[in-house]
Amino acid sequence: MLRIVTRSSISLAAARSRQALAGSFTAGSIKSASALVQKSLVEAATIPVASKFGWQRAGYSTDVTNEKEELIEENEVVTGKEEVHEFKTETKRLLSIVANSLSLFGKRSIAHHTELNHNICEIDIYSSSELVSNAADALEKLRHHQMMEQGLDSGKPLEIHISVDQSKKQFIIQDYGIGMTEEEINDNLGTIARSGSKAFLEKLDKDGSGSKENIIGQFGVGFYSTFMVGEKIKVYTRSAKPGSKGYCWTTDGQGSYSLAEADNVTVGTKIVIELRDDCKQFSSKIEVDSIIKKYSNFVGFPIYLNGGKVNTVEPLWTKEKNSVTTDQHKEFYRFIAGAWDEPQYTLHYKTDAPITISSILYVPERHMEIIGQRQEPGVSLYSRKVLIQPKSKGLLPDWLRFVKGVVDSEDIPLNVSRELLQDNILSRLRTVMTSRVIKWLESEAKRDTKRYNDFFLDFGQFIKEGVCTDAMYKKDIAKLLRFETSATKDNEMVSLKEYADRKKEDQKRIYYLLTPKRKFAEESPYFEAFKKNGIEVLYLYDTVDEFVVNHLREFQGLDLVAADSAEAADDPLLSLNTNDTASGEQLSETDAKELARYIQETLGFNVVKQVDVSRRLVNYPAVVLEHESPAMRRMMQMMQGSAKMEEPESQPTRLEINPDHAVLKGLFKVRNEKPELAKMVTEQIYDNALCAAGVLDDPRSMVTRLNKLLEFSIDNVVRQDKKVKLD
Repeated sequence: MLRIVTRSSISLAAARSRQALAGSFTAGSIKSASALVQKSLVEAATIPVASKFGWQRAGYSTDVTNEKEELIEENEVVTGKEEVHEFKTETKRLLSIVANSLSLFGKRSIAHHTELNHNICEIDIYSSSELVSNAADALEKLRHHQMMEQGLDSGKPLEIHISVDQSKKQFIIQDYGIGMTEEEINDNLGTIARSGSKAFLEKLDKDGSGSKENIIGQFGVGFYSTFMVGEKIKVYTRSAKPGSKGYCWTTDGQGSYSLAEADNVTVGTKIVIELRDDCKQFSSKIEVDSIIKKYSNFVGFPIYLNGGKVNTVEPLWTKEKNSVTTDQHKEFYRFIAGAWDEPQYTLHYKTDAPITISSILYVPERHMEIIGQRQEPGVSLYSRKVLIQPKSKGLLPDWLRFVKGVVDSEDIPLNVSRELLQDNILSRLRTVMTSRVIKWLESEAKRDTKRYNDFFLDFGQFIKEGVCTDAMYKKDIAKLLRFETSATKDNEMVSLKEYADRKKEDQKRIYYLLTPKRKFAEESPYFEAFKKNGIEVLYLYDTVDEFVVNHLREFQGLDLVAADSAEAADDPLLSLNTNDTASGEQLSETDAKELARYIQETLGFNVVKQVDVSRRLVNYPAVVLEHESPAMRRMMQMMQGSAKMEEPESQPTRLEINPDHAVLKGLFKVRNEKPELAKMVTEQIYDNALCAAGVLDDPRSMVTRLNKLLEFSIDNVVRQDKKVKLD
C-alpha cells in the first residue's frame, strides 16, 4: 500500500497538537505536546493514500518517485569486436582539465549550488542542459532531413527521454534524432575538431596553466562536460540513414575510448553516465527536474524524466503575437516571474535586425521596492530556447529591473563566454531592448493616459532613476515622466511634452516648484507671479525630483528652471502683470530703493548680498533667491550625520522685496523713529522669506524675536485703547 505524508494527514497531526497545546504552557505540557506532535507526524506518514496521487515512497524522503516511472534500460548488446582508439592530443588535454582540474570547481558548485560565478559555470548547466541541447539539435536535424530525403524515419516520436536511478548512481539521456555513423562518432566524440575548446587550448599554451579554470567560462565543452560528473560514459547511437548499424562508444576519460558494433540500438543517441560518488545527486529526480525546468524548459521538443513530461510550459515568445491569448500571457508571466498577480502591460516583440530577437516582456501590477525590498532583474536571456543567463543583470539597464520576461536571440552561441557575452552580444541586445522598452511604455501612455498615470504613481521612481543614471537614454526616458502642474486638477498628471506643447508663445523655459504638497505650492510666494501671468508650473513632490531635473537640465530645447530661482525672477514674462492691486499710498521708486538699502545694511552683506525692488509679488512682502534647495540642504545634513563636523557657512542670498506691501510701507515709516522695532521687523521679514523657501534651518531661533514683536503689538493695541477711552 502506498503511504505518504499528505496535506490532510498533516492537518490531522496539527489538530492533535492543538489539543495538547490547549492547556497552560508549563514546561511539562510543552514537552508532552511536542511528543504528541512527533507521534502524530509519524502516524501521518503511514496513512494510506489513493494510488492516483502517483507516489510510492513512504515517510519523509525528499526524493519522490512516481508510481508509473519508466526507467530507460540498457537493452543494447555489443556484438562486434571492440576497437580501442586514442583520443587526439588536444582532446586528452581537454579531458584532463575537465575531469581533474575542474572537478574542484564542480564540487564547490555542488556544495553551494550557486549561479554563474565569474568564469566558473554551474556543473549542472553543462552536464544536463548541454546534453539536452545536443539532443534537441539531433531531433531538429532529423526533422530537417526528413523533409529533404525519403526513408529517414526513426519510428519513434521526436522526444527527449531522461532517466535517473539513485540505486545505480546513473544518469541516462536518449533522443530519437538523427544519430551517428561510425565516421561521425569518431569525428564528433574522438576529437575536438573545430570547436572553440581547441582554440582555448592553443591559447593556454601561451598563457600558461594558470588559466585552466577558465575553460568552462571561455568555451563550452559540450559533451565533454559529462566527465565532470561521470566516471564512465557510454554512448549508444544509430544513424537514421537506411541500413545503418548501431554502435557502442565507451570511455572513462583516461586517454582512450572503445568503439564496437551493437544490436538493439534504436535510431538516435543514448548517453549513459555512471556518476561519480561526489556527484550522485544528479541521479536524483528532484535535482534533475529542477535543472531541466530552469535551463531547458522551453526546448522545442517534449522532455520526459522517468516517464513524466517535464517541460509543460510553452515558449510563448516563439509564437505569433496575435495567436497568444491574454490567459496564456497571464499564466506564462506567473511562471517566469514566480508571481501571483497579473501583468498590467505586455510586450511581444520580434526583430531580425540589427540582431535576431524574440521576446516577451511584462510589467507587473506591483513591485517589492515599495516595501523596502531590493528588486532584482527579472528578464532572463535565452538562445534557441535554452537558458543562457537567468535574471540577466546586463540585458536591461538597472532602472528597468521591474520588467519581467524572456529575451531569446539565435545570434548567441550556446557556448559563448561570459566576457564575450558581456562586452559584445549582450551590449547589442541591451541597446536594442532598452530602446524598444522605452517606446513600448511611451505607446502605452498614449493609448491609455489614466492607466499609465496609475502605473507611474507606483513605478515612477524607476523612471526617475533612469533619467539620473542612464545618460544615453535620459532624453527618451524623460518622455515617460509625469507631474502634476498648476494647470491640472489634483492627482491629474501631464508629460513634459504636453507642457512644452501648450506653453506661452515666447516662453523659453519649463518652470517647476519643489513642494511636499499641492496646497503649499499654491500658497507659495514664488507661485504668485506665475499665477498672475498665466504661466504653468510643474509641481515636484518627491525629494528625488530635484535630482531628476538637475540631470535632465532641458527638454526639447526648453531649460528646466526652478520657480524660486533668480533666473525665474528675471524672466520678463513674469513682469507683464505687475502688482496693480496695492491699496493706500505707495512708496516712490526713490523711497523703495532707500528701504532696500536699509534692509541690506540691517541684515548685513554676509547674509544678503543684494536686495531688489520688485512689484511682481502680491501677498508677500519678500522672497529669497539664489538659495540652496531644501533637498540639497537635507542631503548635506545627512552626509554630516552624527559626526561633529563643522557646518559649512551659509552663502549670502538675494532678497526681493515688495514695496507695496503694508509691512514694508510701515517699516519705511518706523525705521528712524523706532530703530529697535524696525530691526526686529526686518529680521523677521527675512526669516519669514527663508521659511517660505523651506531653507530656514532652525525656526526656534526666531521664537524670542516673535515673542517680543507680539509683546510690542499687544502693548500698542492697549495704548490705542486707552487713548480712545481718554478721547
